[in-house]
Amino acid sequence: MNTKAIYAACLFAALNICTLSARAEGNVQAQTYTYGTHLDIQKVLSMTEDAGPDCGVVNAHMTYLDSAGHQQALDYSKFSDHCSDGN
Repeated sequence: MNTKAIYAACLFAALNICTLSARAEGNVQAQTYTYGTHLDIQKVLSMTEDAGPDCGVVNAHMTYLDSAGHQQALDYSKFSDHCSDGN
């Protein structure tokens, strides 16, 4: 077997392993935050909240990477982004 074929086979195998791990992390079960929950957040990937035109408490969702590089998800409650300062 020539060198190019070996390199191509190694590259193909590495890409397949990365794809499988990405699919596994995409199916992360969201944890619901409660007071005292230990959070290990290295990098926030996305944050969303329920739509609502009024100021008040809404449900929110955060997807993040922990210190080991694993994708995690968290559901929590927060004041809406529609709340102005002082409300």
